[in-house]
Amino acid sequence: MKNNSSLNSYYFQLTLFADFGLLRYLFFGLCLLIYVTIISFNVVIILTVCLEKSLHQPMYVFICCLSFNSLYGSAGLFPRLLMDILSDTHLISRPSCFTQMFVIYTYASCEMTILCVMAYDRFVAICQPLHYHRKMTFRMVMCLILFAELYPVIICGYCLSIIINLPLCGSKLNRLFCTSWPVIQLSCVDTSVNNIASWVAAITTVFVPLFFVLYTYLRILHISRRSSSEFRGKALRTCLPHLVTFVNFSLSLFCELSLSRLEADEIEAVFIVFLSLEFLIIPPIINPLVYGLNLPQIKTGIYTRLIVRKRTPSK
Repeated sequence: MKNNSSLNSYYFQLTLFADFGLLRYLFFGLCLLIYVTIISFNVVIILTVCLEKSLHQPMYVFICCLSFNSLYGSAGLFPRLLMDILSDTHLISRPSCFTQMFVIYTYASCEMTILCVMAYDRFVAICQPLHYHRKMTFRMVMCLILFAELYPVIICGYCLSIIINLPLCGSKLNRLFCTSWPVIQLSCVDTSVNNIASWVAAITTVFVPLFFVLYTYLRILHISRRSSSEFRGKALRTCLPHLVTFVNFSLSLFCELSLSRLEADEIEAVFIVFLSLEFLIIPPIINPLVYGLNLPQIKTGIYTRLIVRKRTPSK
């Protein structure tokens, strides 16, 4: 009994996994294919931006950061998920669970802050074109990237430190991976402080960037309406990929936030799987496609690096 109690205090059990028999190998293959696709698409974008000197500009540097973040978030989910699919027991140690939680939440928060920084870059380029090179210097770009990466790490780290110190009266999580709300629900004490901290984190890392992006696009729309049709077309071409990325991730993140506040026992397992995995799968696949196919500079860079150089005979 003592050993069993000690086991429960050190491990969480992910109860959403079921015994699918031989189908587990089909699910494993599908998830592995998705993971390889995410890695391939984002690595192509990163290598293209890094190797092509013509793409060493703020907008493409931010796109590169977005791809790095996609690889980071995927690494927090897929290796463990692939292992759990083939496993008969779905236990995860508390340190591993909290580490996964930190990676996934910093990924989501960094995605929003990077998209926020990209919106500012487009705002300056379209609404203040004469001041763009003076404002978006190399130093400014590095400061914006550091802010977009470090601010979510600090906020998520603080919230996670509060959760880690909670005394828990259970070990079962009705999820495929570790998230904060199911763990908080296992607490033996009042969680008002955690709820407040969670709302503060959500407001500062999700809703503030959301409203800032909306504000910048309203300003861009206002400027474009008063400009020529050629200017509007150019503004649309440069803003559309970012807008598609932003809307896609916002909807995906909204599904996860909605799921965290619903009673998991009253929701179908398939619905939980879809809502919880969407923001970790769809954006990392869609983003490289959006930027690789819609921005001619990146498309040209990919073509140059991956096709033309293959045809060059080796000496």
